[in-house]
Amino acid sequence: MGEIGLFFGSDDGNTERVAYQIQHCLGETVVDVHDIADATQLDFGPYQKVILGIPTWDFGQIQSDWEEFWDDIAEVDFSGKQVALFGLGDQFGYGDYFLDALGMLHDIVLASGAEIKGHWPTEGYEFEASKAEIPGAGQFVGLGIDEDQQEELTADRLNRWCAQIHGEFGLSSPLQPLES
Repeated sequence: MGEIGLFFGSDDGNTERVAYQIQHCLGETVVDVHDIADATQLDFGPYQKVILGIPTWDFGQIQSDWEEFWDDIAEVDFSGKQVALFGLGDQFGYGDYFLDALGMLHDIVLASGAEIKGHWPTEGYEFEASKAEIPGAGQFVGLGIDEDQQEELTADRLNRWCAQIHGEFGLSSPLQPLES
């Protein structure tokens, strides 16, 4: 079992692909990847370090597998756990709702006692509003990925965020950067 449990939901495969890219960067023996569609509350128990990945659909909606797990995730005790989050969204097509699901997931796990890691700068994104934005901080609650409009920036963003998470989680294993 790895040090980190990474849980994601994905309908079209983008969030799943990013989840496995994070696993590659941080190490395949360090990160255990779980599809939230197959997860239970008990799956979170063994991990003191957790990464959660969620895409925002349409007008700020939660991805379907996360939606089905929503009541369950609210019941997970994250006390004493370090949690980092990443989200996918389309900042131009849905600029009024960019990464909203990420912000909603953040609020749920924060209320359950999580110590949030991995805040990410909003610089370099163009959007009107986001529930994932920390007011006045110039940061999102986690990494923002836009595979629709800024796919060419994904590898660099993932490499930088994984290096940040590596330090914030206090990992000793070597990083394995993605090719840009």
